[in-house]
Amino acid sequence: MGLLERLRKEWFILGIVLVIAVARLEPTVGVKGGPLKPEITITYIAVSAIFFNSGLSLKTEELTSALMHVKLHLFVQIFTLVFFPTAIWLFLQLLSITPINEWLLKGLQTVGCMPPPVSSAVILTKAVGGNEAAAIFNSAFGSFLGIVITPLLLLLFLGSSSSVPFTSIFSQLFMTVVVPLIIGQIVRRYIKDWLERKKPPFGTISSCVLLMIIYTTFCDTFANPNIDLDKFSLIIIVFIIFSVQMSFMFLTFLFSTRNNSSFTPADTVAIVFCSTHKSLTLGIPMLKIVFAGYEHLSLISVPLLIYHPAQILLGSLLVPTIKSWMVSRQKAQKLTRQPKAPVKV
Repeated sequence: MGLLERLRKEWFILGIVLVIAVARLEPTVGVKGGPLKPEITITYIAVSAIFFNSGLSLKTEELTSALMHVKLHLFVQIFTLVFFPTAIWLFLQLLSITPINEWLLKGLQTVGCMPPPVSSAVILTKAVGGNEAAAIFNSAFGSFLGIVITPLLLLLFLGSSSSVPFTSIFSQLFMTVVVPLIIGQIVRRYIKDWLERKKPPFGTISSCVLLMIIYTTFCDTFANPNIDLDKFSLIIIVFIIFSVQMSFMFLTFLFSTRNNSSFTPADTVAIVFCSTHKSLTLGIPMLKIVFAGYEHLSLISVPLLIYHPAQILLGSLLVPTIKSWMVSRQKAQKLTRQPKAPVKV
């Protein structure tokens, strides 16, 4: 899928979410029952389908070439899963005294706890011409780490619904995320040639299932007449999300271009995108599991629903600028490495 096609799809999803949020529509489908039967199709089928689909589509053999770049991997994973959520938590201590909706602020914290996405960082790194192998490895490895670390971070910073015990959260995550992913990888080994020939629309399938999950997530809250979401808070959250993304992209750029960093310009491109992008595909199912029973689940989900397509938009706008910087930096490094011609006397 091309970058523009991906961008249109992400903003299509964002548009649906914002229309529902701003208009405060009350859905006709109940929290339980109805034609979609979300208590069955979402809880047990849809999430598993997404990760089975990911297992089928993930080319793990492409990651071996990037495996030994340990310093880059440590930088990306520590920034994504340690620095990012901690910085957001500190920032929210200041925002807590403002009139911004508290559940949207909690949603910002969930964004910080999310792992990197499998696709968007890779797409943008490839568009620039950066270290695509490193982007693939860190996106995939971060997603695997996120299966364990993200629920722990969510419980640490936000707590969980008292109706869902800690052991139940991880057992459900294991059955609906890890097991389908492993089964998908096993099945892929036997039908790899067929998948390469036919090239099934994995992205479209996941997006359709994800859209159904998003819709039912909003139904859970907007069926409640006491829902409270003001437009001021929503607009401020959108502004904060764009500001956080720009600030963190600039921060990772500064860290990775220091003289003693040993990262190449191509490495820096992968670092900037992988360290600051967050996964919607992993995030929404995890929120539905960890915060099952939360009355304000969809409000908590709103910042993540905005963050994901916003990172695609910002990244695509910055592709020409970052590519120009990378090419010029690579040329400069080649000139400095060239041996000087001996001076003739």
